[in-house]
Amino acid sequence: MGPLSGIKIIEIKGIGPGPYAGMLLADMGAEVIVVERSSQPGGIGLPTSNDPNSRGKRSIVLNLKTPEGVQALLKLVEQSDAIFEGYRPGVAERLGFGPDVCLARNPKIVFGRMTGWGQSGPLSKSAGHDINYISLTGSLAAMGTADKPMIPLNLVGDYAGGSLFLVMGMLASIIEAQRTGKGQVVDAAITDGSASLMSMFYGMTSLGAWQPKRASNMLDGAAHFYDTYTTSDNKHISVGAIEPQFYAELRRLAGLDEEAFDAQHDAAQWPALKEKMAAVIAQKTRDEWAAIFEGSDACVAPILDYTEAPSHPHNIARETYIELGGVMQPGTAPKFSGSTNNRPAPPVAEGSSTKAVLAELGYSNDEIAAFAVAGATEAQLVG
Repeated sequence: MGPLSGIKIIEIKGIGPGPYAGMLLADMGAEVIVVERSSQPGGIGLPTSNDPNSRGKRSIVLNLKTPEGVQALLKLVEQSDAIFEGYRPGVAERLGFGPDVCLARNPKIVFGRMTGWGQSGPLSKSAGHDINYISLTGSLAAMGTADKPMIPLNLVGDYAGGSLFLVMGMLASIIEAQRTGKGQVVDAAITDGSASLMSMFYGMTSLGAWQPKRASNMLDGAAHFYDTYTTSDNKHISVGAIEPQFYAELRRLAGLDEEAFDAQHDAAQWPALKEKMAAVIAQKTRDEWAAIFEGSDACVAPILDYTEAPSHPHNIARETYIELGGVMQPGTAPKFSGSTNNRPAPPVAEGSSTKAVLAELGYSNDEIAAFAVAGATEAQLVG
């Protein structure tokens, strides 16, 4: 069992970073019960059966716009360690299960709140998406070409700045609640998290080692020894030979004998050296270069797309990818020495655990049937 075995967490279904956070918790052994949106179960995000973020979870449908649905949720809160939601500020309170209500039912409950702008501040009630959140934190401005910022998918904001900070905050609060008997609210704003991810660059700026202009720094594509290059088959490799001993190995294996390459850290020479290096890399295919650099300290790797990555020998050896429910997807991470993350169970159909969970809460068969009549649930009451 994973290290979170015995921890029960309620996930109020949302999109993007919320379900991913729930997946990480479930992968580490927590019992995660997803409360689907009763008005449109399965109607947001990917279909559950194709969504890796839904794996390893139980699924129930409660109509949280009815007193019966809210009361069932609060009964579940009484038996859980944490609950998290991704509504705009104030929505959970209006529905009747805000932090004050949940903490009154269970003083040890951790209430996680996942939003883009946070629970306070002038933008807290405004709509937004990943691209907007990282715009305000310096993250987006730092990535791209000299001409314009480039979108890093929705990884930097939603998932790195959002999901991971929510999970970290919830786990820290669960530990504290076990020690003190008191739960609390975790206000996980994607803006806060993505700002935190930029910490190193503030330090580098204070030392005169970084400037805000894109494509002018060692790590943002300006340096010839830290960039991507096109190969003869129109594929690509990545080069990250920062340290002098790694740079020397890069030069040796790539045949970069020209004296000009001695000036590794002379930024004025970087454009010319990049052109020379690009010409060398363009002489071989991606896989030919991969074979040349394989296992060396030159810090060179083939750039694989997400369909190629599962077949790389290193990823196979570490079981980095798994096939689950007919869908190839990343496996569990991180790995532990003293506990084992079980292979995740495939995603279940929306609401398929509703009857079982309600029964565990003490509802009789007649009461569960009445739930359906009252519109508190809209899933088939199976399982």
